[in-house]
Amino acid sequence: MTNAHRRKKQPEHVRQQLLEVAARLSLEQGIGAVTLDAVSQAAGVSKGGLLHHFPNKLALLDGLFDELVARFDRAIEAAMASDDVEQGRFTRAYLTVCFALEAEAEGKGWQVLTIALLAEPHLKARWRDWVARRAAEFAATDSSPSCLLARFAADGVWLADLLESHKLDAPARAILLQNLKALSLQ
Repeated sequence: MTNAHRRKKQPEHVRQQLLEVAARLSLEQGIGAVTLDAVSQAAGVSKGGLLHHFPNKLALLDGLFDELVARFDRAIEAAMASDDVEQGRFTRAYLTVCFALEAEAEGKGWQVLTIALLAEPHLKARWRDWVARRAAEFAATDSSPSCLLARFAADGVWLADLLESHKLDAPARAILLQNLKALSLQ
């Protein structure tokens, strides 16, 4: 009897493991390295096991997108919950979360997603939908040109972190974040 028949089935653990391996492969070798064979082999999961969770590469990337965006949303909601000022609240939360990505382990997951967004039209469309949905949700409080400018700047910091093009020390990042948050109140 093989280990596959003796080990306890843990489908959510296997799914998470597959997502983590896909993220790692994408970050280390590029999105082209994320094949079903490579992911199943690196995760130590049969291809059938992978196909049970993700029937194709796009489904795997969608799963990674869903997980990361859900974490991003939770972090934004948590930041908003601690902000008593309604005007620009979503923008300040977005800024806080984007600036924190560079310092967190989760930032690597976002790097993977950003790379995938650049390469996969389907994921670009999903990200555009997320942005449009959140913009509509907070149109009454966060649609000013200043809020939009602040969020665009956060996206630029995110990209600079991904490309490692601008090394900002912690004090410089804090000042930049503070100045951008001030824009959200205009």
